[in-house]
Amino acid sequence: MIFDIFGWIGMVLVLIAYGLLSTNKIPNGKLYQVLNLVAAIFMAIGLFPKNAWFSFALQIAWALIGIIAIIKILKKEKINIEE
Repeated sequence: MIFDIFGWIGMVLVLIAYGLLSTNKIPNGKLYQVLNLVAAIFMAIGLFPKNAWFSFALQIAWALIGIIAIIKILKKEKINIEE
């Protein structure tokens, strides 16, 4: 049951992030990437006990992409602050 709750929350976060991005409410920036990262982690937690390994692997990859994007954004922000 608790795993399903995590999965549902993750799914809602993906929809919120994509909806906000698609309607130009937020840019493809830190907030969007953090929403996607958290969503991927929550969905991976929801998928783990279900043995849906292909979907679980997709969420792990999605989370890694989010981490890389956030790191790049933070590095860019640091460079801009130092200038």
